[in-house]
Amino acid sequence: MHNHPSGDPSPSEADLSMTKEIQKGCKYLGLTLHDHIIVGAGTELSLRGLGKI
Repeated sequence: MHNHPSGDPSPSEADLSMTKEIQKGCKYLGLTLHDHIIVGAGTELSLRGLGKI
């Protein structure tokens, strides 16, 4: 989970790329990445909810 100070919780390419790298590391370690949540101005966005995980 992290915030976007701009207030727009839309995932950037860097957010998506980093999430894929974290997923690879989790798989290697036998862990499950459940979600990546981005918080904006009064709202949040789930990459799992978007089908990105």
